[in-house]
Parts: sequence; C-alpha cells; structure tokens
Amino acid sequence: QVQLVESGGGLVQPGGSLRLSCRASGFSAEYVAIGWFRQAPGKEREGVSCISGSDGKTDYPDSVKGRFTISRDNAQNTVFLEMNSLKPEDTAVYYCATDLDYVCPGFGRAWGYWGQGTQVTVSS
Repeated sequence: QVQLVESGGGLVQPGGSLRLSCRASGFSAEYVAIGWFRQAPGKEREGVSCISGSDGKTDYPDSVKGRFTISRDNAQNTVFLEMNSLKPEDTAVYYCATDLDYVCPGFGRAWGYWGQGTQVTVSS
C-alpha cells in the first residue's frame, strides 16, 4: 500500500540548515508528484514545495523560495527537502504527501496520502 515516511527533523539554530527525507513505498516516486507541507501550532497547514513526476518541475511559495530546495533520488525512492537560512517562523511539523498525480496538483486541494510528520524547531 502507499506509504510515506519522513525523517530528518530536529532542533537547529536560526540561519542553520536541515535536510528532510520522505521515503516512499507502494509506488514509484519517480512518476508522481510529491509535496512537502508544514503546520505550526495554531496555524493552517501550508504547502512549501512540490516536485512533479519525471520532468521534476518544482514549485515553491514565496515564503521559502530561494531557501528551500526539493529533490528526488529515484534509486532510493525518496524525496528530499533541503532547508537553508532557517528562521524561527519555519518551526513546524513537516509532512510529505502525494495524490499520485503526475503534476503538482496545487497546495490548496486535497492530497490523498500523507506521512506521519517530522518536527522542525528553529531556535537559539
């Protein structure tokens, strides 16, 4: 069955970096779009990146553009989120998700499959 497992979260100082991993199983991540979302306490869930299947087209909101980079390793069936120049407002639980579409479907629509999340805390 479709499964997504995130890892790589932790505590980092402002200005630091983290790399999150999303290991997929039950489908080939190479051919479908996978997105990263985050949710901070008391705030709505926010999409922070998406990578489309095969062509690898990426999408980011302005809040993380230039700081976050999404990539995919087809051999590991894993999608990564490289986060640089982290700010305290980046603190949240980060989730990866897919709806098994080929292209990024848009952060605002429903995504069918989610991982369990990994906590990222940016604090001095």
